[in-house]
Amino acid sequence: MTKNEFNLQLHNHSVSLQSFALNFTKDIEDANDLVQDTMLKAVTYYGKFKEGTNLKGWLFTIMKNTFINNYRRLVKTNALITKSDDISSANLHYSATKNSSESKFIIGDINKALATLQPEYYIPFVKYFEGYKYHEIAEMLEIPIGTVKTRIHVARQILKKYLKTYSKDILGTEVM
Repeated sequence: MTKNEFNLQLHNHSVSLQSFALNFTKDIEDANDLVQDTMLKAVTYYGKFKEGTNLKGWLFTIMKNTFINNYRRLVKTNALITKSDDISSANLHYSATKNSSESKFIIGDINKALATLQPEYYIPFVKYFEGYKYHEIAEMLEIPIGTVKTRIHVARQILKKYLKTYSKDILGTEVM
């Protein structure tokens, strides 16, 4: 089979590949990407296709394996990204030390943002950030635990507004 004949047969299977991809992705754009990846791999590995075998089955196998590999990559990537409001100090240390000059600007902006907080919000927020529990902060400040929670929440909201430029990471997903 020549490369042109192979490409023609590949094109003839594109409709069935599209519907097969939709079964995996449940999204038309992701399905289009999966079909494109499958066709690209089929053209790239044209030499490995054995004439006389089922081309459609070969394409479906490529698609299934591509989808599984992409899914595994996505799961692994998501496992490495912390998407929590309560980021552990280990993650904070890593992100704060990855680039010292960038970190100086960020720390400066965080300190400016903290300075804008009124003392009734600043103190409970900093104590919570230092690791104190809600009930410990309530005892220290001699205020109800509900008030402590509210003040910490309000402080977070103020800081989020002030530090809006840092609320999205490189991929455009919410960090804070």
